[in-house]
Amino acid sequence: MGWFRQRARRWWSGTRPVTGTPEVGVDDADLHERVAELLARELGTVEHRSAAPTPVSPARIASWMTDNQFSYFVDNDGDLGGLWRGRLFYFFLFGAQSEILQVRGQWHRELAIERLEEVLDLCNEWNAERIWPKAYARVRDNGRVHVVAEVATDLEHGATDAQLSQILFCGLSTGSMLFDALDERYPDPAGAAP
Repeated sequence: MGWFRQRARRWWSGTRPVTGTPEVGVDDADLHERVAELLARELGTVEHRSAAPTPVSPARIASWMTDNQFSYFVDNDGDLGGLWRGRLFYFFLFGAQSEILQVRGQWHRELAIERLEEVLDLCNEWNAERIWPKAYARVRDNGRVHVVAEVATDLEHGATDAQLSQILFCGLSTGSMLFDALDERYPDPAGAAP
């Protein structure tokens, strides 16, 4: 390695000599520690890896709910669900190895079929302006319009507890934001005083 390459390597790795003399024998552990110190100084803190990602399971989701003091239930199909702010949310695992986590919420009200076009416009506008949740409408067998919020994440390589928590909170909070927008657009007539 030439003089210029050694000098550039020392500069990029943070091992450039203060006195002008070359630094010899810097091992990988020292280099890693210096990079961590540089990141801590520049960014404030360095997140240490506390756990390796592990597969997501219904038991981990239920444990997260318990840890966060959320009430939940398991329905007849074995799916986890719960009510948040009066809205029903389910937590599904899809895929060949149950690697896709989906947080799906339902708005607590239904609309008349005559409002389908405006609800579809509202969902399309929401999806065009925001990343989460995916918003869509379904027409039930009884002809009523049902609005759904959905956040899906491929977790093929698993997730740490912190990552899982962030995904679950994202699904719940962004779904609630969509439902709040629907409540504002379509106020409950029974909620107003006569």
